[in-house]
Amino acid sequence: MSEQQAEQLMQQMQMLETYFSDLSQREGTFVSILRETAAAIESIKSLNSKPESETLVSIGMGTYIPTKISSTQKIVMNIGAGIAVEKDFTSAINYLEARLKEVEIALQDNAAKKQDAANRLEQGKAQVNQMMQSMQQPPSPPPSG
Repeated sequence: MSEQQAEQLMQQMQMLETYFSDLSQREGTFVSILRETAAAIESIKSLNSKPESETLVSIGMGTYIPTKISSTQKIVMNIGAGIAVEKDFTSAINYLEARLKEVEIALQDNAAKKQDAANRLEQGKAQVNQMMQSMQQPPSPPPSG
């Protein structure tokens, strides 16, 4: 293997490691979104079963104020791009469950990409090891004739 090929292989390995790291971060984000969405669905379901309940509302910087939830008719949801809409509980749950399925699909796709990147990294490491071994072996003496 030439020096140029070795350099290219090392660059590819660095790019793969960066890509793998990015996929790992995405995976963490997806898992966080899944948990948050599941918690929101459960909260809406529990609110639906109790017409009036008490809760704490965050006002920022870890500060909360106690409040009573008196209406279980509507919920306001952020649907992206700074837009919020009012939905009834059933519609809100349906919306969140649809988003949950989308995130699960994205998580599965990310996991497949991550596995592929891991396999390619292993192949690259094997090539690097092979290259290092071939560099350490002394050249074969010319055949005597």
